[in-house]
Amino acid sequence: MTRDQKDNLFVLIKSLSKSEKRQFKLYVGRLGVNEDSKFLTLFNILDKLTTYDEVVILKKGIVKKQQLSNLKAHLYKQILISLRLNPSHQDVRIQIREQLDFATILYHKGLYKQSLKILDKAKNLAIANEEKNAAYEIVDLEKVIESQYITRSLNNRADQLSIEAKELSRQNVLASKLSNLSLQLYGQFLKTGYVKNEAETKRITDYFNARLPKFHISELGFREKLWLYKARLWYSFLTQDFLACYKYSKKWVELFYQNKDMILLNPVFFLRGNHYLLESLYYLRQYNKFKFSLSRFENIIQEKWFPMDDNIEGLSFLFIYNNKFNLHFIEGSFEEGLPLIDDVLERLKKYKDRIDEHHVMVFYYKIASMYFGAGDNRKCIYYLEKIISNKSLQMREDLLCFSRILNLVAHYEAGLDYNLDVLIRSTYKFLIKMEDLYEVQKEFIKFLRGLGDIYPHEVKNEFIKLHKKLKEFEDDPYQSRAFLYLDIISWLESKIENKPIGEIIRNKFVLMEHNGLS
Repeated sequence: MTRDQKDNLFVLIKSLSKSEKRQFKLYVGRLGVNEDSKFLTLFNILDKLTTYDEVVILKKGIVKKQQLSNLKAHLYKQILISLRLNPSHQDVRIQIREQLDFATILYHKGLYKQSLKILDKAKNLAIANEEKNAAYEIVDLEKVIESQYITRSLNNRADQLSIEAKELSRQNVLASKLSNLSLQLYGQFLKTGYVKNEAETKRITDYFNARLPKFHISELGFREKLWLYKARLWYSFLTQDFLACYKYSKKWVELFYQNKDMILLNPVFFLRGNHYLLESLYYLRQYNKFKFSLSRFENIIQEKWFPMDDNIEGLSFLFIYNNKFNLHFIEGSFEEGLPLIDDVLERLKKYKDRIDEHHVMVFYYKIASMYFGAGDNRKCIYYLEKIISNKSLQMREDLLCFSRILNLVAHYEAGLDYNLDVLIRSTYKFLIKMEDLYEVQKEFIKFLRGLGDIYPHEVKNEFIKLHKKLKEFEDDPYQSRAFLYLDIISWLESKIENKPIGEIIRNKFVLMEHNGLS
């Protein structure tokens, strides 16, 4: 399915459920238009097509080419109106907006008291559900009506509205600053990944502190706390402070558990908070907490009261399955994790219009890592090639970097060394374009470049030397992150001890469990 702008209508129609299609046709019937009206005919044509084809549409003769764009725009609008009327899409935000629309109509008809009555109910609903932008808009309309001195309301009404407007404005400005900071930090993370040295840490810290607004935590509502925790979470991720990541992602998630109604209103933020909590626990290798949090997350998504639509369904898949992969990576249970792959690939087809390409590439890296851990290096290479050959996508540099390094290792493991020199040169050429490589990466590339000059009986000794060097970086806060993408140390130990890498990681996990470190 193409994703061009001209195909937006087609994608929308294909996203409709059977009940939504049925409701649209009932809605059209209520409009009293002829059943053979052009936009309904166009709907039926597009519904039957498997791919968008303008030629097929024009051959039907319902409209001329120059009129087609207008007809499509009209149909698009009617579908959205129909969806808006669907009870399943009637969330609190739509209800508030609807009440504001009704009040505006009554105001223009001169029915001021009726308008103010509706506005008061809508304002209370907005404030109760942390929809403070809408609440401010409602107060603004109340001020317009009261300023005309028509209703002669309470004597202190003007002061009351002014105080409400000022407080809502203050909260909205604070939420806006925190949400801007969160978004800017997230953008920085996508662009450069984690900090790699003290200079980068200082730059990010100065950036964060300069933009963090002043506030008293006791004055913050749900929405302001949510944006604060998000901003602090991204700052912590950037600076590789994973304990702080755990702290703020847990605060984020618990904020929702303490305000269950907010899960219903903001399910996407709830999903993301759980994902970041699990990611933090994965980085900290807190196995028991990770397993508990993943199980809790899965269970609540399956509750009947939990809101579910196309977007939430796609995101739930994305977050749950990413962390199912991570669970196997912690355990070293690579072969047991292989059945996940077919399930994920099938779901990626199903959700292809809802999951962006970057997250698809992250799945490919995890699939490649699963195959590598299970010893199937050729399949590992197949999925890494999908990432490396993708020229149209701007991905995080660290993901591209480790995809290339793992590709080298998989080629070496698979015995595909006939073009290893070419691969090493192209990988090295790519890596030197990156600023401030991890020392782990530099040492590993240096090792691979020298492999061709080493006699077979000396290789094991070189593995031991590299292992000793890399162990020095294992506890370095700026270098240890590299081992989370690719456990090079466990791979080297597998070569030194002549054991599968899965067995090495599993033994480490069992030892960690035995010592109570997970």
